[in-house]
This record gives sequence, structure tokens and C-alpha cells, in this order.
Amino acid sequence: MEQVITSIADALLVTSNSGKIKKVNHAAQELFGFEEKELINQPISLILDDDQILIKAIYQNCYLKRNYQNIEVVCRTKTREKLLIAFSCSVISKKTEGLEDIVYIGRDITAWQRREQRTSIQYSITRILSESQSIKQGIPQILQSICQNLGWDLGELWTPSQYIGTSVQGDSLNAVLRCVEIWSSRLVSVREFKAITWQTTYTPSVGLPGRIWIRRLPLWIKDITVDGDKRRSLPAAEAGLHAAFGFPILDDSEILGVMVFFSRDLLPKDKDLLQMMGSIGSQIAQFIKRKQAEDALVESEERYRDLFENANDLIQSVNPSGRFLYVNRAWRETLGYSEAEIVNMSIFDIIHPEFKQSSLQRFYRVLSGEKLGQITTRFVTKDGQPIFLEGNINCKFVEGHPVAIRGIFHNVSQRVAAEKALRYQQKETERLLLNILPVTIYREVKEQPDSIDFADVTVLFADIGGLSEIATSMSAIQLLNLLNLIFLVFDRLTERYGLERIRTINDAYVVVGGLSTHRQGRAEAIALMALDMQTAIALFNTENNQNFSIRIGIHSSSVVAGVIDPNKFTNELCKDTVDIASCIESQGITGKIQVTENTYKCLCNEFIFEKRGEIEVKGKGKMITYLLIGQKK
Repeated sequence: MEQVITSIADALLVTSNSGKIKKVNHAAQELFGFEEKELINQPISLILDDDQILIKAIYQNCYLKRNYQNIEVVCRTKTREKLLIAFSCSVISKKTEGLEDIVYIGRDITAWQRREQRTSIQYSITRILSESQSIKQGIPQILQSICQNLGWDLGELWTPSQYIGTSVQGDSLNAVLRCVEIWSSRLVSVREFKAITWQTTYTPSVGLPGRIWIRRLPLWIKDITVDGDKRRSLPAAEAGLHAAFGFPILDDSEILGVMVFFSRDLLPKDKDLLQMMGSIGSQIAQFIKRKQAEDALVESEERYRDLFENANDLIQSVNPSGRFLYVNRAWRETLGYSEAEIVNMSIFDIIHPEFKQSSLQRFYRVLSGEKLGQITTRFVTKDGQPIFLEGNINCKFVEGHPVAIRGIFHNVSQRVAAEKALRYQQKETERLLLNILPVTIYREVKEQPDSIDFADVTVLFADIGGLSEIATSMSAIQLLNLLNLIFLVFDRLTERYGLERIRTINDAYVVVGGLSTHRQGRAEAIALMALDMQTAIALFNTENNQNFSIRIGIHSSSVVAGVIDPNKFTNELCKDTVDIASCIESQGITGKIQVTENTYKCLCNEFIFEKRGEIEVKGKGKMITYLLIGQKK
């Protein structure tokens, strides 16, 4: 049994039910720094910082004959160093009730606790710096967060100015450091210590704050009461404070202040913690410099405030996080938000969902120093109404750091609405013209029969497939660039066969043959182009490792062309032909070329077809279709 106890890697102690230590193994002696004779017959409270928690938990389970697993208890070494130990305890029953022994097996989890504390500190400081509206709001929260996460008792901010608004360049020996902020735990009585601190000043190299100031490096003191600080060592001892550390608030070579922290415990130097606090000091310095620049910007713009307030344009200024620094009266009245509401808002709270992604990209581009021309965006008012805006944005930099993104916008919602109404009216007019076009042509035929020319035209309607799947693996710009490359190849084919491209609709490509002066053989040219488009897509997929597909519909018919100048041709002249070709394409088979019976009759002697059958065409009823396979040899 002795060999088993000795070989256990974790600390093991055996006590009586009254808490007196009866046995310890070597691991326990190593962990707590005591020799065996120093522990035997001593109360377990010698090593437990608060033995009541553990003893009470054990006694509660003692009468139920249950074990107690992984209870975390703060312990003390012989040198009074604090450790966090996870104990598993069990009761050894004996014949005589009340004489039970208790076995403790403890594992040191102090290092794990420290890692958790540091992670928590970093997260907390980052959150505070991102949410604080001012330096005076953020600093007390930072002091409190560091103390509470580390379990320390008091934190201070020392600066050479009234607060922390004026920095001191270089290694100035003339700085006089004053404490301008203190946070303390309710668990420690430090009234006298704080009173003396408020009255104390340090010069560089004097006291803990002065030594950190002159060195520009974090510093750790195991026991401040014996550090030789004549001004505060005695008050610290009376308050029960011992360990201390501090770090500079430093931005490159520019020091802004010093933060100092105290604990009631004697703690050895923690190099990892000091290193992390040095990084946090740089974060705080950047936050302070940014807020200083923002305050300076607001102050410099005060002289323009009257002008801004009376402007009809919407004027706004936001910080690099997107939070509002200023908006003018026209902005507030247009969007419907009060000044109190704007304080807690971000620019991204009011941007219309359809414009958020593009606006975020513009925001980052301006922050990086890029100059943008006039932009169009869309905001949403407090009552949910969208408004369209045009204007300019720019970024103000101070010492290379972005401090404010300013925008001046015109409300163009009425113009956009008018343009939308105009487009609708134009479409209605075109629809009416198409409805009366047959009558016009009939009159033209009656009055000037020699001026009428009937042309046989063939329309190819092609649609690119596979976009949805491909879009998931690339940006919209990349996808658009790929489509442009495909359409460039199609444009060359159109030119080669002497055809006319009449429009491109999103991913659709529409070509007509038979309206130019070269009207013979246009159906044949359309068929040859369709076959070449299939080949072009296959070759493009191979070269670019893509999976695009193409579906093509073709229809041939006669249209009246003589009454309209062919050089001023628009697709409305053969709208019916285009619509049928579009319908034939939409009901076609991916990778195939589907044609109407009209086209089949024009080409059946020169090309190979497969009969597919009938399909329903809106407004035309059922139509027989064929699949174009290839050209006859």
C-alpha cells in the first residue's frame, strides 16, 4: 500500500475526520513545499486557503458514504504562494462510526486557470475598446476587467496630464506622473492607501509607475511592501497589498500612461502575463490615439456645424467601426432618428439589405485610402421606408490612422421614382405600338405595295446553365468575368457568320439572321453558329475547369422589313419570333439545340435532326419541335 501511495503522481493526503493530516505522499510535499514532518498532525487548513468549503462538502457526503470529485480549492504553499487544486475526496469507513479517515487526491490546475484568465482578459479588453464611446468611459472598465479576471484587488492609471489626453514624446525626464483613475475590489480595505495615492506624484525612474515609464517595459514586483517605495510601501502593507505589476500604454515610441495593479498575495513573476499585458498596453494606446483623433476632428468641425445643420444635403461622419460621430438636421429629419438614438447606432443599421455587401466593400476601400467617385446607395428610414441617395464619401486620416469616414448625399428618391414610372410608361407605349403595328403595316401595303418587303428571319435564343452551382465557389465579379469571356467568343461567331446580336439578357444570348442586306442562307448560318456554340462551351469548360452548359432554341418566320430602315432595326420588329425562340429554348434539353418546325423545313436538306414531339407555346398552342444534331456530310 505504501508503494502505491508513493508512486501516485498526484498529491495525496490522508486526514482524520476532524481534518488533521495523518499521511502525505512525496508529490504532495513537492507541490506544497513542506517536508513530511511539517505536515503530519497539522490541520489541513495549513495548505487550504479556505478549508471550510472543502470540509463542509466532504461532511455532507460523509454520512451518505459518497465520494466527492473535482472540487476546485485555492491552496497555499509553504511560501504562501497561491495554487488552484482540483481535489477528489473519499471517506474510508471504519467499524467505529465517527472515526473515518478522509483521502484527498489533488491535481494542480493553476496553469490551466491562468490560460483561461488570459483568454478572458483578451476577449474582455477587445470588447471594451470596440464598444466604448470615450476614453473616460473605457479606462475604468479596463481596470476593473483586468482585476476581476486575474483575481487582483486594485488597479491604477498614471499619466503626466490631467487625464490621458496629452502624450509625452521620447524619454522625457520632466514628466510628473499622477494617478487619475483607481478601481478596487470590495474585498479589500484600501481607503487610506487610495487617499495617499491621489496625493502622490512620481517622476521617471521613481516608484513602480516611474520605473515603468522610463523603461517602457512591463514590470513585476513580488512584494511592494519591501520594494523601497518610501511613499507607498507602508500604506500598501497596512492595506494588506503585496504583489504588483504594471505596463506602459505605449504606441511605438510614444508613451501615454502607465497601468499598475496590486494583489494581497505574494506572487512570483509571471513572464507570460507580462508579455500579454504589453500587447494589451499597445491596444489601449491605439484606442486612445483613435479617440483623441476623433475628438480633435469633432472639435475642428464645430466651426462648420452651423453650415452643416442648415444644408439640404444629408451629411454624416462615422468612426472606423461605423458608429456615428455626427449627422446634420437634414439627415435626422429624412431618416427619422433622434440624436439620442443615433448615439447607439452604426451606419450598417440603416443601409438597405440589398446594398449592405457593396457598402461594406466600399467602406473598407475608403479606410484603406482609396478614393471613390460618386456612389449610389439606399438607406432605410426609422419607419421602414427605403430612400435612394447619391453622393461622395471620403476618409480623414490623422498620422496615418483613419479617424472618420464622411459622406454627403443627395436624396434622389423622387427622381428614381420618376424614372421608374417613365420606364413603365415606355413599356406600355411599346406594347400599344406592337398591338397596332399590324394595322399600320396593312395600311402601308394598301397605299404603297411596292415599298413592302417581307424578310425570312431566324432567331437563336441561347441560355447559359450551371451558374447557381458555380456561383457558390466564386464571387459575383469573378462569375461576371467568366460570362464576359463566353459572350466574347459568341460575339466572334456572330461576326463570322454575318449575323446580328440583338441583346444579352443576364445569362441569355440572342442572335438574329435575315435582317441585314445579306439575307440569303441566314437559317443555315444560325444552325452552324449553334453547333459552334456547343463546341465553344465544351472547350471553355476544359480550359477553365468549369461546368457550364448551354441550351439553345431556334425559330424561323417572316417579318415585314421594308417599312423600317434595316440600319435602325430593333428587336421589337421580330418580337414574336424572339418570344417563340425563347419559349423553345426554355422547354429544351440542357446541352441540346431545339428548333421549331419552320426552322426544320428550312434546314432539313442540309442538317441532321431528331423529332422530339409537341410542346405547348404560350399564345401559340402546341408546336412540333426537332433537335438539331449536326450538318450532313
